[in-house]
Amino acid sequence: MLYKHFTKKIIIYSFNFFLIFFVNYTLAKDNRMQKISYYSIDLTEVSIGEFSQFTINTNYTTVAEKRGWGYVYDSGWVKKNGWNWKNPYGIKGELNEPAVHINFDEAQMFCKWKNKRLPGEEEWVYAAYTETRKKSSNNFIYGKTYEYPVGNTPEGVNCLEDCKFKNYLNYTKLLSRGNGHSKVGVTKKGINGLYDMGANVWEWANIENIRTKATKGGSWWYGKEQMHLNHRARKDKNMSAVYIGFRCVKDLN
Repeated sequence: MLYKHFTKKIIIYSFNFFLIFFVNYTLAKDNRMQKISYYSIDLTEVSIGEFSQFTINTNYTTVAEKRGWGYVYDSGWVKKNGWNWKNPYGIKGELNEPAVHINFDEAQMFCKWKNKRLPGEEEWVYAAYTETRKKSSNNFIYGKTYEYPVGNTPEGVNCLEDCKFKNYLNYTKLLSRGNGHSKVGVTKKGINGLYDMGANVWEWANIENIRTKATKGGSWWYGKEQMHLNHRARKDKNMSAVYIGFRCVKDLN
């Protein structure tokens, strides 16, 4: 009886050990990220569903929610009542839409909550335009730097006129320009297997400036020029608008 008792305990301890090991391994190996060099980057922009989990766990309310409005551009910046990350165009967004109306500090807070951080501008650019995988299913060449995040042409992403993209959600009736964003991960898969690095929504990136930060990749409101390798954009870190979202990176060392 004593032998059976100890045998049973050993089996239970062994099972728990391997379960904990498996869970930790699974969490460490995030299949929703792509390794670039010393860091990995999210495959898609952070979604409403992901940001919702953050707000539930931290009880955080965004600035746009507190003040009661978000920004859209229409011959100048316009305040739109009720526009926030839950309701990007004033109506409830789907869980797999990009989380927008989030300022730089709020995006950084989310990334920190995920044990990640926002990318630096150079890190974002390297991931977006230079293929780092030795084998690519998209025929991108290892080590080559391209003009756009999907190659040498902008086709296949959600931009205003140049991209031949139809899979947007069509918020046209609520906008004076453009069709609005698409769900995350439905545009053409780009360099390093990443989605939406070109257009859809601008993405926050860090630079050494206290008041302004970089926004990268362009958005659905613009054509191809804003997603080109050489384009640079800066915005006040407190800006939260319908065009601006983000993704996170994680250090691997």
